[in-house]
Amino acid sequence: MDYYGIGFSNIRLPNDSKSYIYKYDRRVNTFPEEVFMHEFLHSLERNAEEYGYERPQLHDYEKYGYENEILVGQKKWYTDYINQNINTAVGKIGLPPEIYHLKPAKSSNFTYSNKIEDVFKEPENIIEEIKELLTNVKDKLKS
Repeated sequence: MDYYGIGFSNIRLPNDSKSYIYKYDRRVNTFPEEVFMHEFLHSLERNAEEYGYERPQLHDYEKYGYENEILVGQKKWYTDYINQNINTAVGKIGLPPEIYHLKPAKSSNFTYSNKIEDVFKEPENIIEEIKELLTNVKDKLKS
């Protein structure tokens, strides 16, 4: 996932157990871990492309006979994609095993990197939470 044009994903889950993400509800989430896997695989896919490795596109699962299943999402596709176990007429394809040992190919991935805490600081106590809430309300009233 491209985040503000700087090329990384940030997925944050709340810590409270009341969040729907921690409970199965087929109307809301089918295999919520899929979001993490999907974005991680996009990172590996991008690295493989930058190093010049041939591999299928992550979003082409239907082209290879896979489907988004009700209970497990695209788990079978991701498993075969990771293990280079996708059957084709020319043999098995997927992410090359070497990609798990390589850093991102372009030095620009590091040159302009930012710590997420510096950009989006999370409140650490009740006072900071209240300040953030008031700032958000004030901003909403302005717009």
